[in-house]
Formats: sequence, structure tokens, C-alpha cells
Amino acid sequence: MAAAELENFVGGQWSRPASLGLLDVPDPARGSVIARVPRSTGEEVDRAVAAARAAFPGWRDVPVAARARHVLALRELLESHADELARSVVRENGKTLDEARGSVRRGIEATEFAASAPTTMQGSFLEDVAAGVDTTLLRQPVGVVVGITPFNFPVMIPLWMAPLALVCGNTFVLKPSERVPSSAGLLTRLVEQAGFPAGTFNLVHGDAPTVDALLVHPGVDAISFVGSAPTARHVYTTAAAHGKRVQALAGAKNFLIVMPDADLARSVPAILSSAFGQSGERCLAGSVVLAVEPGGDRLVRALADGVRQLTVGPGDRSGTRVGPVIRPEHRDRILRWIADGERAGARIEARGTLPDGSEGFYVAPVLFDRVTPEMAIAQEEIFGPVLAVIRAPSLEAAIAVANRSRFGNAAAIFTRDGGAAREFTRRIEAGMLGINLGVPAPAAYFPFAGWKGSFYGDLHVTGQDGIDFYTRKKVVTSRWTPPP
Repeated sequence: MAAAELENFVGGQWSRPASLGLLDVPDPARGSVIARVPRSTGEEVDRAVAAARAAFPGWRDVPVAARARHVLALRELLESHADELARSVVRENGKTLDEARGSVRRGIEATEFAASAPTTMQGSFLEDVAAGVDTTLLRQPVGVVVGITPFNFPVMIPLWMAPLALVCGNTFVLKPSERVPSSAGLLTRLVEQAGFPAGTFNLVHGDAPTVDALLVHPGVDAISFVGSAPTARHVYTTAAAHGKRVQALAGAKNFLIVMPDADLARSVPAILSSAFGQSGERCLAGSVVLAVEPGGDRLVRALADGVRQLTVGPGDRSGTRVGPVIRPEHRDRILRWIADGERAGARIEARGTLPDGSEGFYVAPVLFDRVTPEMAIAQEEIFGPVLAVIRAPSLEAAIAVANRSRFGNAAAIFTRDGGAAREFTRRIEAGMLGINLGVPAPAAYFPFAGWKGSFYGDLHVTGQDGIDFYTRKKVVTSRWTPPP
């Protein structure tokens, strides 16, 4: 059967766009082509932005409670299609079915938070700021918002952005990753069924030229982006230079500090899940363990035993713990990082086993020991199933190593000592912290609060930061003369 050629959704209509050609979308687990995605032209971007701009005045004037009811309708559709969405994610991303279901659930939770806009969008009022003078702070929508989303969470991250932007009164253009476009199409059909007016939500497929056209388009007011560090810098600097509000979530190198008193029976599974879940292709993946001595040898033995037991295979196969990575070129890049680590003097303590006879894009999980902070594998984002262990003489030394990183997305500590946990919380330079858990992903009503080179902008995605990003504040100061 021929692979489906995907369509754009603009102004409430599905259509095959004018494009610069088609890109193949392979199944990462098997290598076969499952879809073909258009590289939309600048003219197609113009059409989508124009549709969003035309729909904005009417949508802005819809009462916030009515906008929230549309979001609640979408939430019900997401619930009823959750398994279909998860299986779409497995098919084009490669993550396991449990991981995909969990990510869809997190997206639904973000939609539930968006529906609370009649409360979260409230402004403030202060009577008598001066004699007979009152001041009111209002929140109003920004305008046309663009969401540029990554391959690793094809449903969750669009749901971090679109429902919140829409409920705040903005209109939205989604440019999903060209590596996972089918899930975005399925999500768009649910938005359509939820009854959002034509033009309020638009889908434009494409790759780098499509992104660049959106970044400089005069009809776009704000950009929400999630992706690699180099691309995030490009998005932020380009869009901001063209007068747009920008939030750009970037790369990461997340450190997991393990104290000698840590409960390894609980800590090791959490570390393995953090490092190797979703094949390491997430920005909260733990990629460096800082083993505080004298616990290093015991910890490495336990981690090595766990790595050898990880089952690698297709995400839709029962028992799979580690699926494929997204593309063969990414697999080859990860393998080069592993070879570089060995050349630098790190020791492979354990390696997983690849599935037999597969044509998918698999990397066997690798555990490195005797890594030093200066090695590239301890500094650069690999975005794959690779975990490096650095030995540290003390908690203070471990924190110092972690804080040298140019990234600051997440960090975690495993300990039974409240004093150590408090010191870690106070001193570590990262925005999302875990204590005795390996993936400190905030609930949707908190911000996804990356620091340093892991984030470009001022207001983070999700939570109250998301409300602030998708609205502008207007301050009204008034004096009324009493009637005669």
C-alpha cells in the first residue's frame, strides 16, 4: 500500500499544499515508509497566517467561558481517542506503547489546565491608588501564535501550546516536526471536531524553510518552540529580531546525583527509566550520574545489571523497554558519541542487546563508567540511550560538576538525607529538580522551567507562565467625577 501524502489544514479546510517536494516518514522500528509529508512553501505559510489573522477578531471576542467549553470538548475527544493517539505516536516515533500512553495523558492534563482560563486569566483591581483614582489590570490575547514542535512528543507538546493559546483568545498555527507529522494530523482532526471556528487552528507541514518563513512573518505575534539547542537559539534570535514574543525550549544535559545512603532498590530503576526510557530521546532524560563516594562501585554494579536486562525492540511489542531512535542518521550520530567516549578513556561497563534481524533504527543501551567532567560525553547532549557515570568525592563536588554545564533543564538527587536534599535544592543550577525520582516533569499547572542554555525567553511553557506568555497585560487607570 502506498504511503499516504499528508495535507495541511488552513482556514477550516484540508488541502494538499504547494510544496518544495515531499519527505518520506519511516517507521523507526521497521524502516518502512508510512507517510509522505509536504515541504510547504512560503505561500502556504502566508495562507495559514492570513487565516489565523482573519479569525482572530471574532475569536478574541468570544467570552472566555465559551472558549473554555471548546477546550473541554477537545478534552473529551482526546480521552475517547487516547489509545489511537498513543498508537500513532508509537508508529511514527518508536517509543513504547506505555510511554506513548503516558505522554498523551500528560497532554490531556495540559488541556484540562487550559480549561481553567476563567480563573487563571483573571486580572486585578486596586481602588484608590490616588484620591478618586482606581486601577484595573486586564489580560488580553497576543494575536496569532505559532507552535513549532519536536519529534519526541508528537501529541503532548502541541497540547502544551494550542489549548492554552486558544483559550486565551489567540489563534494558532501548528508546524509539527516533519519526522512525526501524522500524529499532528490526527490531533488536528480532533480540534476540528471540537468545534473551534475556522481559522482559529491551522496546521502547516514542512521543514526548515517553512519554519524560517513563520519566524519572520509580519502576521505572527508569538512563537512557541521546543527542539535542539542550536535550533532554539536560531528561533529565538530570528523571531525576537522581528519583534515577536518567543519562548524557545532547548537542549539539556541532566545530572543525577546519587548519595552513598541512597536506597538502590528504588533508585536504580528510577535512574534506568530516566536514562533509557524513550531511548533517551527526551529533554528530561538523566544522562550523567554523579556517584558520590564511597557508593560508586555498588551503584555501578547495580546499574550494569539493569542495563543488561533491558529489552530492546519495537515499541508495540510486549516487554520492550527501549525502542528505536528516530532516524538512521541519529542512530549513527549516537554510535559516534559512544566511540568518542571510549577513545577519551571512558569504560563501557555494560551494553544492552539489539533485537535480531531488525531493520529499524536501534541503539543498544550503553553504561559508561570512569567518565571525567572534561569528556565530551559528559558535556554534550547525546539524546540517546547512553548513561555516563562520574565519581565525585562529596555532594559539594557533585554539585560543582553539574553547575559547570551550560545547560540547566533538570537535575535529581537520590538520598535519605533531608539536609543533602535541601543543599542540592538550594545550590543546583537547574529549573526542574527531582528528589528520589529520575524524571522531574512538572504537572501542567506548573511551568516547564528550564534554565541557562536549556531555555531562551522569559516566560516558560505551561502553568501560569503559559497564561502570561499567551496574554498581554493592559493597565487602566480611571477617575470618575461624582454625579452632581
